[in-house]
Amino acid sequence: MADELYIKRCLELAILGAGKVSPNPMVGCVIVADGLIIGEGYHQKIGEAHAEVNAIKAVFSKYGELKAAALLKKATAYVSLEPCAHFGKTPPCADLLIKHQLKRVVIGNRDPFAAVDGKGITKLKNAGINVVSGVLDEECAYLNRRFFTRIRQQRPYIILKWAETANGYFAPVGNVQKWISGPLAKRLVHKWRTEEDAVLVGKTTAMVDNPQLNAREWPGRSPIRIIIDRKLEIPTTHHIYNNEVKTIIFNEVKTDVIGALHYIQMEDMSFYLPQKIAFQLYLMDIQSVIIDGGAQLFNQFIEGGLWDEARVFTAKHSWSDGIPAPRIGKPMTAQYQIGNDQLSIYQNHNKA
Repeated sequence: MADELYIKRCLELAILGAGKVSPNPMVGCVIVADGLIIGEGYHQKIGEAHAEVNAIKAVFSKYGELKAAALLKKATAYVSLEPCAHFGKTPPCADLLIKHQLKRVVIGNRDPFAAVDGKGITKLKNAGINVVSGVLDEECAYLNRRFFTRIRQQRPYIILKWAETANGYFAPVGNVQKWISGPLAKRLVHKWRTEEDAVLVGKTTAMVDNPQLNAREWPGRSPIRIIIDRKLEIPTTHHIYNNEVKTIIFNEVKTDVIGALHYIQMEDMSFYLPQKIAFQLYLMDIQSVIIDGGAQLFNQFIEGGLWDEARVFTAKHSWSDGIPAPRIGKPMTAQYQIGNDQLSIYQNHNKA
């Protein structure tokens, strides 16, 4: 079916904005006239032009003023998410489509954001444009699962990530560092970091591993670093204090901003810590976070049902003893071979 084919192309375009548009959604747009694609665009960067704007610009760039205007009047615009109907950082995209008198608009998802949520569709229909929505609805929603989670659940999309040995150990006993997964897995993790807003670790992981928590092995921006350190015990000589990237330190001691370091004081971090963290990150417009350790933190989020996706590397080798890896308690949804490691993906469909 032609509509599905073009919406698939919208998704291919939309994902090019991964890691660059948060907390906005990723959106792609394809404009078709006489059975040919005459323009394409996607939302490239937060605060800049939306997908529909870039697609229409591409039509004018290719065909010139007069021919572009004539083509648009008989064209169909395919867009993976409902065109916005409000003035945000940019003007409403629904108004732009109406201005150029497009004949038809085909939409993947309705936008759940309160300022849109059907208003764009209504505006287009009231202007006499034929609107079709819900095409490849599930695929479009999955692409923007981070955005949808933030809007609907008032928290970031939460990804758990760890490596374990073949016999189920997560870390060695005795607060020593011991690498489990291979170099390809490490590179993939750095790619993931460029795609998410933040990466979070607990105090023990930060002290023992002294991680940089950046994306040095993949091109792209490094995520915000989030550290749990109740009593501020991590030495200031550790990498998290190097001021290279914004670093949030949740603690019970102080609230302060020193360079890139943002200390945020919380009351009694012994209770409901995952819920408190999730709400604080929501207030800070952090749309997605990878939790990267340690075992206690993973178990708290799992027990609270406060996670969306788990990515687990399993190595071929075994240890004689160690700290047991967390147990998800959900069926695996996908599996991949990454070098010598096996990557298993789990989805939490029964979210808290």
